Amino acid sequence: MDFDSATEKQMQVNQANWDARTPIHVASRFYGLDGRRSPESWFGPFEWDDLGELRDRDLIHLQCHLGTETIAFARRGARTTGLDFSGESITQARRIAQREGVDIDYVHANVYDSVNALGEHRFDIVYTGKGALCYLPDLSRWASVIADLLRTGGLIYVVEFHPVLQSLAPKPAPGEGPELLLRHDYLGGRGAIEHTATSTYTDGPALDTATCAYEWMHGLGEVITALVEAGLRIEHLRETDLLPWPRWDRMVRDECGWWRLPPNEPRIPLLYSLRARKP
Repeated sequence: MDFDSATEKQMQVNQANWDARTPIHVASRFYGLDGRRSPESWFGPFEWDDLGELRDRDLIHLQCHLGTETIAFARRGARTTGLDFSGESITQARRIAQREGVDIDYVHANVYDSVNALGEHRFDIVYTGKGALCYLPDLSRWASVIADLLRTGGLIYVVEFHPVLQSLAPKPAPGEGPELLLRHDYLGGRGAIEHTATSTYTDGPALDTATCAYEWMHGLGEVITALVEAGLRIEHLRETDLLPWPRWDRMVRDECGWWRLPPNEPRIPLLYSLRARKP
């Protein structure tokens, strides 16, 4: 990867953190791997239209974690690969895919090393999903990797939490009201944000090891510019007020099964999708 030593160390810390999270996530109600949650439920109503026909397409899901979304691609007929830097996640993803009877090739590698890890394999579609980009310190290098992974005419589809959402506090601090308040940067450039927590975003027991993680903020302009400078052509950008889970207690469920703020509150973007193609 050839990052500076401090960044290399931060990514190693993140890998250990995700290894430690994995058994908690496997057992959680949030992921619903006991059958209570369909892989399709992780996708917004617009995603399948944006992606188009998947049958017989070569698709790779980067930073796939447990492969909960990856399974949906395989069921729609794509020749599917999942890649993640957590060895524990890949082990569990393989087990889950085998149990579900789907054929998915899982690869244990960091995104920045994926071209070397995959050899000559190239793809029609690269998918990266919700909560992935914040663990990447350098989007220019990421975009270059995407361009290398794609065949001519192939597309990258990013569905990611909006930088506005990342900037808002998940819950009020003591003594604060219910208003949504800016707590974190929208724009990147100040380096990694260190988080130390014994809980993850799911239900389940506390982490007892590897409680530290690092995240990097990336504004929309940074994402788009990185892809354009890597030679990709932006085709579509969507901002939506929908989320696949209720970030705040007062969110209401939409008819599609996802969540949004109540209709009497201002509409703000919480998620975005971006499609770009390799000419």
